[in-house]
This record gives sequence, C-alpha cells and structure tokens, in this order.
Amino acid sequence: MAQQIIEKIKDAGVIGAGGAGFPSHVKLSGQAEVVVVNGAECEPLLRVDQQLMVVEAEKMVQGLEYALEVTEAKEGVIALKAKYKEAIATLEKVIAGKNHIRIYILDDCYPAGDEHVTLYESTGRLVPQGGIPLKAGAVVTNVETLINICNAQEGIPVTDTYLTMCGAVPNPITVKVPVGITVREAFALAGVKSFSGYGIIDGGPMMGAILEDVDQPVVKAAKGYILLPEDHHLIANRRLSMETISHRAQTACIQCRFCTDLCPRYLLGHEIEPHKIMRALKYSQFNEETIRMAFTCSECGMCEQYSCIAGLSPRTVNANLKRMLSSNGIKPLDPPDPQVVHPNRKDRKIPTKRLISRLNLKLYDVKAPLTDETFTFDKVTLPLRQHIGAPSVPVVTAGQSVTKGDLVAKIPEDALGANIHASISGVIAEVSDSAIVITRGGVQS
Repeated sequence: MAQQIIEKIKDAGVIGAGGAGFPSHVKLSGQAEVVVVNGAECEPLLRVDQQLMVVEAEKMVQGLEYALEVTEAKEGVIALKAKYKEAIATLEKVIAGKNHIRIYILDDCYPAGDEHVTLYESTGRLVPQGGIPLKAGAVVTNVETLINICNAQEGIPVTDTYLTMCGAVPNPITVKVPVGITVREAFALAGVKSFSGYGIIDGGPMMGAILEDVDQPVVKAAKGYILLPEDHHLIANRRLSMETISHRAQTACIQCRFCTDLCPRYLLGHEIEPHKIMRALKYSQFNEETIRMAFTCSECGMCEQYSCIAGLSPRTVNANLKRMLSSNGIKPLDPPDPQVVHPNRKDRKIPTKRLISRLNLKLYDVKAPLTDETFTFDKVTLPLRQHIGAPSVPVVTAGQSVTKGDLVAKIPEDALGANIHASISGVIAEVSDSAIVITRGGVQS
C-alpha cells in the first residue's frame, strides 16, 4: 500500500509547493518517527497556506495521513501560528478523534517556517548542522504539498498552484492559477495594468529574489509575488552588484555582531557567525575555516533585512561565498558535536509585526482573500525544470492535442526529477530543450 501511495505521488508530479521544489515521492521514501506540517507561512504578506488550512483542511489532513503511512511515522504535528484562528478551529474539528495528530502553536516570529526552526519548536528535535529533518527522525512538509498528495491518490496531477499577489497592487488577492501562465497575467488578477516604476519580488520579502521579466512563467513551487515601488529598499538592495555589496562591507561593518546574535541557525547551535565572515571580507583575511561557515547559512535574510544597523548584506555575501567554495571543491564544516541550542534563543526571536515595520511594509500588510473564481488562460509555458533534479523529458510533440492533466514530460530514467502535466487543454505549440508551450485552440499568441 505504501509503495502505491508513493507511485501515485510520483505519477502526479508532486513537489514541495514552495522553496526549492524537492520531489515529494523521494522526500517521503525514508522512514521517520514524526511528520510535521509547516503551516507557519512566516514570510510577511504571503497568505496562501493560512487560508488553505481553512478551505482545504480535510484534504490537507488526509494528505498528512498518507505521509504518515508511507514514512511509518507514529505522530503528525500541524504547526501554525495562534493568529490563524479560523484555521485552528477548522483543523481541531477535522482531527477530532485522531490521537496521533496534534496541533502545535508557533510564536508569531520570523523565521518560524524555517524547517529547522519549525521542527525544533514543535517537537524539540534538532536537525544536525548541514542536515535534513530526516536526520532527526522527521519529515517536514507544507500545506499545499499535502493537498497535492491527497489529490494524487485520486489520480489528479499537479496542474495548478496557489499564489498571493500583493504589495502595491489595487486588489491584493490569493488565487489558484494554471502552472505556466505569465507573472504579468497573475498580476492582472490583482488589478495591475502597468509595471512602470515598480519592481517585483518572486516569493516573500525576506528570501524572495528580484524578478525582472514579468513574462516569465509561474512554476509549481511559486507561492506569491510582491509588487513594490522600484525605490523601495527591498527592491533597490536586491539590485546591488556584488562589488558594491563587498565595498560597503569593507567600509561600513563595525563588528557589532548583531548579525550573529540574531541568526536563527546560530541560535540553534550551528557553526555560523556572520560577523566573522564580514570581518574576513573587510580585512581580506580569508581563513578557510571562517569562510566555510557560509555553507551553514540558510539565507533567511534576518541579518540583511533586520539585524544589520548599517544595512549591509551578510546573507548575500554568504550566498556568493557558497557558490565560490562549491565551484572550487571546498566542503562544508563538519557539524558540531554536541550541537547546543543557545541559552538565550527564546529571548532573541523577532516578532513578525516588528519585522514588517522594519521592512517598511506596514502599508501592504493587508488581507489578500482567497478567491474561488476560476480563470481561463489561452497559453501556458511549462519549464522542464521546475524542481530539484534533472529537467523532465518531453513525451509530446508539436501539433499534438492534450487535455488538462495529460502527462507532457516525464522524469528521466534513473534520475531525480518530477513529471509535468498539461495545465490547460489545447495543442502543443512548441517543444524545446527548456519548455513546452500549450495554446488553447492551437493558435500561438
């Protein structure tokens, strides 16, 4: 039975709905003692999971049951924040009588949704530095992923994704759209007609990347897009060159160590001290042991967006160092033994409201209600790599008719990957090395 569940998840092309998009059939292949549902949705402004836990609570819990079965875990934990009151009330009804599933209330702090943090808070289990939750006997998955896992058991593949369209938009909204529509089309649903004078963040304001092409397709792992004035610091800072970032660090870092003292991974006992990395950059003293700490950075953005009083970018420095070190064959540090949680950790949590204020986002911290309206689109572009692993291999040809849900690209043999399915009915207009284009009616726009 467990293998049948896994095969259906694989067939349906389920990946982590958010983050890097790791294939779920692989993630759930190991044995665990506990499965944790990450319902924190700790990135400010995004409103997907907190609403899905209300309208799709039964499917989410059923998806959790499937995850428990295939991993042989004895306990399921739904971790979410106290402010998601409607979700808590709904879930309490759904899990009534299910003694193997419990709800854990997280503090409204950032980054409560970092899987290392979520797992420690809800179960007391510590993920080893550089490791994954499975190393601590756990699997952490998110809300939409579990809904997709439930759908997969009914033969329904992943063809749509939920997005919060927010920021400086006329009508902040959370919508369900076909995978492969353009970001421009998604923003149109929020009433946006022009992008002149604005910048876009793909994802949350803390970890999301700048998006320069509004005609880029929406992928399975997308969770939302934020429109902000182009002079907003969250846009302007993301457009800085590495040269400028390095020069600022060399001239302005005062070694106050706030970036280290508030680092979520440092507080969990990981060997990461961003102020020392910044010091190495400042004085061009690149001790290998110090710069290898960069591998431990989760890139949560706390140091860059909140902690640094000079507005410097330790997160970006760490990300750049990781790429450089990896390309030169340098490996991460061995995890500390023992790994000890900082004694002052609980007093160094950053409240989300305080973070929103610091980010200058209070104006945009509004509701983005989930609509049940269905939208029709005439064209989708399905990238062959929407997930961790190898690009999917097309199984269709130009001119072929497809129905929504049909398989259009499969996992390469003996490789990590995910299947891709048609997200609209129509005709295959183009098949390339990077994407499949489907048009409704067969006329390419």
